[in-house]
Amino acid sequence: MKFIIRILISTLAVLLTCYILPDRIVHVNGFTTALIVAAALAFLNSVIKPILIVLTIPITIFTLGLFLLAINAGMVLLADRFIDGFQVGGFWSALLFSVLLSIITSVFEGIRKRDEQRADGTNNFNRFN
Repeated sequence: MKFIIRILISTLAVLLTCYILPDRIVHVNGFTTALIVAAALAFLNSVIKPILIVLTIPITIFTLGLFLLAINAGMVLLADRFIDGFQVGGFWSALLFSVLLSIITSVFEGIRKRDEQRADGTNNFNRFN
């Protein structure tokens, strides 16, 4: 169930990111396409991205981790190649899309975790007592 909720949060983040950015940068045809993009990015980030990170450790260390942004943009461009109805304007557009998507997803996940804690009645301040 948590996986489905995370995919739906990612879908909403994809839609919001596409709403913020102009069509020439990134375009998604609709909710179904955004759902497919979210699922594809989840798959790519869990299967392909770790392999790329291991293979590019030297350049990642040399760039102090900034090369990870290029890997994220590459994942977005790879999703663009496979999904009809999802268009990205190029590398820099994919980079901007991935950064905004990460920020928006983090905000949504934070809201979800806060709501789960309120529903459970747990409190972070009492955890150490």
